[in-house]
Amino acid sequence: MSKKAKTVAIVAVILVLSGWLVSQRNALVTLDESVDAAWSEVDNQLQRRSDLIPNLVNTVQGFMEQERQIFADIANARARLAGAGTVGETAESYEELQGALSRLLVVVENYPVLQSNQNFIRLQDELAGTENRIAVARNRYNDTVRRYNTRIRQFPASMLASRFGLEQREYFEISERAREVPQVQFGD
Repeated sequence: MSKKAKTVAIVAVILVLSGWLVSQRNALVTLDESVDAAWSEVDNQLQRRSDLIPNLVNTVQGFMEQERQIFADIANARARLAGAGTVGETAESYEELQGALSRLLVVVENYPVLQSNQNFIRLQDELAGTENRIAVARNRYNDTVRRYNTRIRQFPASMLASRFGLEQREYFEISERAREVPQVQFGD
């Protein structure tokens, strides 16, 4: 093989390898951005829910002045959710807010006039729709995180991921505590 042929072969191998590395890096960046986009969708739905809650609380509050603790719990949980910085903190705050809302809706059952209020019914329907959107967004986010985490752990992408500082992303998981049915205790 001539010197020129060897040089061409070496250059070709380098070009192919470089192209492959660029392709792999771009695929990892695309997955990383997909995770961010999926999280943004979850965050948007959580914000929508957070925006609906004050209207629901204001509608209910006039009927249930004696249930102040539930309203305080909802306000505190909304504040924690707004200030959450990580996926784990967001999931924990979401659970806290979900529990407070569940207690509120259980208490509402004692107020038949409120249950027939059109504004309350509309807000409750919007909240239920938003809960469904949150569940879909959370599932989409977790699926995207699973694909991303799987990819950066597979060889040879794992070498590139560690080289470029790409780390596994956190799932949006609900704790066992949040899966329990809330217990509401009424005064004597």
